[in-house]
Amino acid sequence: MNDINRKEIQDVLIIIDQLIPLVDQAEDKFRSARNWGFLDILGGGFIVDLIKHSKLGSAGEIMNRINYLLHDLQRELKEVVIPTDFSMNTASFATFADFLFDGILADVYMQSKIMSSMEQVRELRNRLVYLKDKLITLQRQ
Repeated sequence: MNDINRKEIQDVLIIIDQLIPLVDQAEDKFRSARNWGFLDILGGGFIVDLIKHSKLGSAGEIMNRINYLLHDLQRELKEVVIPTDFSMNTASFATFADFLFDGILADVYMQSKIMSSMEQVRELRNRLVYLKDKLITLQRQ
């Protein structure tokens, strides 16, 4: 392997090493929001909604940083296809309905969005770890 390839692999590994902790942070925020969501389904009320959406807002900020790094990663890996839209899309009507109607249907719907986001984050982490392992193996050859 020539020095250029080693440098490219190293650049990708640096990005992955920045991404994995962010993905873990996002999962923690989603997990916390999920827990508050369960309480909300049981009748948590306005304060619980505020806390849950605060956690989701934090997760959304982290997901924006993840998306930025994923675009960098994709640019470095020109040939590798990695989904690059892992944004938490709960703003808009779902958030509005969760506060305004604050009923079991809105709460359950929001909870399903949180669970879906958690699953996406876990899948992204698995893909990043797999990619990192493959690149380290390639780098050693």
